[in-house]
Amino acid sequence: MPRPAGAVDGGLRKELPDEVPASAPASAREAPPERPGSDLSGRQRLLKGLWPPRITRAQLIVALLLFGLGFGLAVQVASNSEGDSALRGARQEDLVRILDELDDRTERLQDEKQGLEEQREELENSSDQAEEARRQTLERERQLGILAGTVAAQGPGITLVVEDPKGMVESNMLLDAVQELRAAGAEAIQVNGVRVVAGTYLSDSGDGVSVDGNKITAPYRFKVIGKPQDLEPALNIPGGVVQTLEKEQATASVERSTKIVVDALRPAEQPGYARSSSQ
Repeated sequence: MPRPAGAVDGGLRKELPDEVPASAPASAREAPPERPGSDLSGRQRLLKGLWPPRITRAQLIVALLLFGLGFGLAVQVASNSEGDSALRGARQEDLVRILDELDDRTERLQDEKQGLEEQREELENSSDQAEEARRQTLERERQLGILAGTVAAQGPGITLVVEDPKGMVESNMLLDAVQELRAAGAEAIQVNGVRVVAGTYLSDSGDGVSVDGNKITAPYRFKVIGKPQDLEPALNIPGGVVQTLEKEQATASVERSTKIVVDALRPAEQPGYARSSSQ
């Protein structure tokens, strides 16, 4: 027997679900709202994120520490550059002369060391140590007399003459000359008839210079005993004595000699309180 339309088993009617409307095309969907600033370029967004900067307290402390470190390094580099500026601007032959002078000083010290070692060996190996000790004592006394200015001396060296027509030479310039000569190995120095010793002092005195209380005037004549190959370059180094005097409109001439006589003497002074510790 045919079933009426819409009937199912058990006499229940099976109803179809309501018709679902078709979804709208994608082009008709509502577009999401645009965010403000979406039309900026990538570079503009990067700059906007970096400025204004957000600085924390820790970052500020680190920045100050780095600034202080950089400033200190800059000051140190600048001071080193100023100290080396004199040699940096020197000519190659001047630098070679300075190196030769340093080598000669080293050689002199080595020779002195070797001489002292030989004296020690002579004292140790001499059959008559008392006689050898007396001989060395006399030789040492002669050497000390030259250094103290109580005995005359002669030997190779140089003569330095300083002309001062403008009266611009001061005592400190002559003192620089004495110190430079001593550093170059000068063993005896005499200035205008005054012996220069370890305790010599120079001071300005009117239109001249006073050396240990003895007034001298230009031209200033230095008679120096030592190795001429060391003494003359020491005076002519860049920024040395000769250049300093030339800046003051003075002239300085240096002459080497195989025989320089230093005959100005200083009186031997007996110490008032000091005594030999061997007595």
